Amino acid sequence: DQRIGDIKAQAAALTTGEQRLTHLIDRYGAGVVKQAIAEMRHRAERQMRAKIADIPDGIYEGTSQVDSDGVVDQPLTIKMKVTKKGEDLTFDMTGSSPPCRGPMNSVIATTRSAIYLAIKHIFPEVPINAGTFVPLHIVDPEGTFLYAKYPRPVSGCAAEVSQRIAEAVFAALTKAIPDLLFAAPAGTSGNLGVGGYDPERKRNYIMYLFTGGGYGGFQGGDGLTNGCSTIGISKMPPVEVLEQFYPVLFEEFSLREGSGGAGEFRGGFGINYAIRLRRGEARVSMVMDHGRTGPQGVLGGKPGGVNTVAVSQKGLTGVRLSCQITCDADMTVRVTSRLEGSGRPDPGPIPDAAITPAPEWV
Repeated sequence: DQRIGDIKAQAAALTTGEQRLTHLIDRYGAGVVKQAIAEMRHRAERQMRAKIADIPDGIYEGTSQVDSDGVVDQPLTIKMKVTKKGEDLTFDMTGSSPPCRGPMNSVIATTRSAIYLAIKHIFPEVPINAGTFVPLHIVDPEGTFLYAKYPRPVSGCAAEVSQRIAEAVFAALTKAIPDLLFAAPAGTSGNLGVGGYDPERKRNYIMYLFTGGGYGGFQGGDGLTNGCSTIGISKMPPVEVLEQFYPVLFEEFSLREGSGGAGEFRGGFGINYAIRLRRGEARVSMVMDHGRTGPQGVLGGKPGGVNTVAVSQKGLTGVRLSCQITCDADMTVRVTSRLEGSGRPDPGPIPDAAITPAPEWV
C-alpha cells in the first residue's frame, strides 16, 4: 500500500505523455515532430561537446569504494580512468574489483547510467536527451562487478553502486576542472526496510524508507545539509505519517551536527534517526554505504563522517554495518548518517591552520 501511489503516478504520467505527443502529431504532423526531435538531440550534443572542449586534454583517474557486497566483508573498489580528447570523454573501469557474491554487482545499463548521471551533475545546464550522451564513450568493464552477468545478484546496484560510480567520476574530473566540481556527496540512499506483523491491527506490513545526506563543499560555499541522494529527487515520508501507518515510534530525527567534512568550504550535515518497534516482531533490512569510509574530500578538504547502525534492546547495544536482523517489541534501530565530504576549490594544499572544523549547533 505504500507503493501503490507511485505506481499510479507513473501510469498517469505515461498516459499524459501519450496524449500530449499525440496532440503534437495531430497538430504538426509526424514528419515535423520527428525533425524537431532530431534537432533537439543535435543541439544537446553540440552543447555537451562545447562543455567537454573546455576540459584540458589528458587522462584523469579517481577511485571509490563500496563497503562490501553484504556477504564477504571486504570493500569493492571502482577504479575510474577518464580520457579527454578533443570533444569526447572515454570512461574505463576495467581495473575495478571482480564480480562479487552479494547483491552489489551492477548491470551494465546501471553502470552506464551512473556515468551519464555524474556528467549531468557536472554540466546541469545541458538539456537531457539521447544527444547529450553521444560524446561519452564507456569501455565495457567485463570481468568486474560493474558488468554483471546472470546469475549474479544485482539488487543493490541501482541504489548504492551507481552512487559510487558517480563518486569515482567526480574524483577523477576534479583534477581536470576543480572550479566546476565539488567534494563527494553523501552518496547513499540509506535504504531501510521494516517488515512484520502488527498484532493490534492484525495485518502484515512493510515499511520502506530512504534518506538523504549532506552535499559536498564547492567553490564559494558549503554543501547543502540533508539533501537528496546523488541519484534521487525525493526522501522519506514525514515521520508522523509513518508512525500512523506502522507500529513504530521515531525516538529521534535530527541533523548530525558537525558531520560534514572540514575544509575552507565544508560539507553539509547528514541526519540521525532512531526507530523503536512498539509491538510485535519485525525483520529489519538495511542497504547503506559509506559505513567503512566517509565521502572523500577533495583538494585538501577532509572526508565526511561514516554511517553507523546501532541496534539496542534491554540496555545492550551492538553496532553493525549493512545488516539484516530480527527485531522484537521495544527494540530500537538507531541510524547515524554522518555525511558528507568537503573540499576547498583551490589546487594547492590547505594548511592545517586554515581548515575550519564543521560547527556544532546549540
